[in-house]
Amino acid sequence: MSDAGLLTITGLFLLATILIFTSRLDTVIKSDGIYVRFFPFHLTFRHYKWNSLTKSFVREYSPITEYGGWGLRLGLFGKGTAFNVSGDKGLQLEFNNHKKLLIGTNKPAELTETLNKIGQLKP
Repeated sequence: MSDAGLLTITGLFLLATILIFTSRLDTVIKSDGIYVRFFPFHLTFRHYKWNSLTKSFVREYSPITEYGGWGLRLGLFGKGTAFNVSGDKGLQLEFNNHKKLLIGTNKPAELTETLNKIGQLKP
């Protein structure tokens, strides 16, 4: 392999490593909705209003079989989209237009408590 090819592969490997180690999933729950940012892929928060949801609940899931792994994922067979970094628990959102979004969490009990507190736990 040429020197340019080796440099290109090394550069791509380093870029992928940096992306993996700087990835961060930020979730903020407020009375007007849920704000989610998957840095560095989303530079600003995405806002999902409560009135656009039919269901919101915390559940256990299988990252590999349901979504093909971790990261920004499109689910297979109607599972919807997933934002997850690690673990196997997340906030499942189902929208009025029948789309689904799963937001991974490492604090499922705290998330359930917060949803209960603001009255937005919709099984």
